[in-house]
Amino acid sequence: MVDTDFLTHTFKNGIRVIHQYTDSPVAHLGILINAGSRDEEEEEHGLAHFIEHSVFKGTKKRKAFHVLSRIEGVGGELNAYTTKEETVLYSTFLSEYYDRTAELISDILFNSVYPEKELNREKEVVVEEINSYKDSPSELIFDEFEELVFDGHPIARNILGTKKNLRKFNRDIILRFIENNYHTDHMVISSVGNINFSVLVKMLETHFGHVESKVREYSREKFDNYIPKQKTVKKDTFQSHCLIGNTAYNIADPKRIPMVFLNNILGGQALNSRLNLALRERRGMAYNVESSYTAYSDTGLFSVYFGTDRENLDKAQALVQKEFDLLRNKKLGGVQLSRAKKQLIGQIAISTESHEDLMLANGKSLLIFDKVDPLRVIFKKIEALTAEEIQEVANFVLDKNQMSKLIYQ
Repeated sequence: MVDTDFLTHTFKNGIRVIHQYTDSPVAHLGILINAGSRDEEEEEHGLAHFIEHSVFKGTKKRKAFHVLSRIEGVGGELNAYTTKEETVLYSTFLSEYYDRTAELISDILFNSVYPEKELNREKEVVVEEINSYKDSPSELIFDEFEELVFDGHPIARNILGTKKNLRKFNRDIILRFIENNYHTDHMVISSVGNINFSVLVKMLETHFGHVESKVREYSREKFDNYIPKQKTVKKDTFQSHCLIGNTAYNIADPKRIPMVFLNNILGGQALNSRLNLALRERRGMAYNVESSYTAYSDTGLFSVYFGTDRENLDKAQALVQKEFDLLRNKKLGGVQLSRAKKQLIGQIAISTESHEDLMLANGKSLLIFDKVDPLRVIFKKIEALTAEEIQEVANFVLDKNQMSKLIYQ
């Protein structure tokens, strides 16, 4: 048990389980695997994502249609996604179908057969996904920025891969990647729903407990050679698109929470963020302006994105730099600090109202930290932040001399 909010269990093969009870008739169940695109070899670029697509294409006892219909036929949803460091299979369904869902997820993950005919068809789907992405400069620029910042490192490569690599993938390559990267001690089953924990554990033991134990014996190649870079790319677009950023704290760093706090003040989801007020509300220079912070296991990335008319590009960059300098040179006042804390706490609390997001967040926390902090613990950490801590983080991350920049114009 983690504090009093979550119940956990570990099977003999190393697969961990976390469950949070709710009285909703709708339940959520997923399995998170600590393997993503950064774990690919260079010739495997795009393979983790392709596996996520192909895992639904038939098992030893089900055709592709029967995989999809098993949950969707009773009104549920079956889904998956890939990140740089995780692969996730998950489902939303009526709680009476817990056993059906658990059995299906296990069957998909451990018994998929990856038939070549289905793989060839799915390659065309992923090609279209790649084409769609390339048609959207406001999305593409984020991937190219990571390639710029993490140049030469596996984490730099985009998740979708390349059409050239995609054509080479086959069943044997898929099975080899799974064998090398899907380890039971790096898997977590996460549940949020109306089911007794002991009943859930017994059910999951039936479907996952028999899986052979596989312990990870390698560690990821760490990124530690950041060099700031600037690049301008000519694009036939109506707007100029700009990304400015720096490496930041990894997911286990104690400064991650003040970094999340700083990011939220600067360009978080609220319309009263400093960048939104400076560029959009006061001057009408941008429709979309945002900052983001992504924490990886060994590094992190902070960035600011905006799109603006070409004639406003230099002015917009200057305004962004002005906001950076303000946070570096001037500590937050007591009222500012208090308001920003209340805002972040409120946003986090509201986000947990999505039980699907809660299930995924719980699973990721257990996967990475082997624990989940209850909301009250997270809120205490936010309340304890000081203006000095925020300024220290700002001076490190918002250093003009350490910024990389990518511009489409």
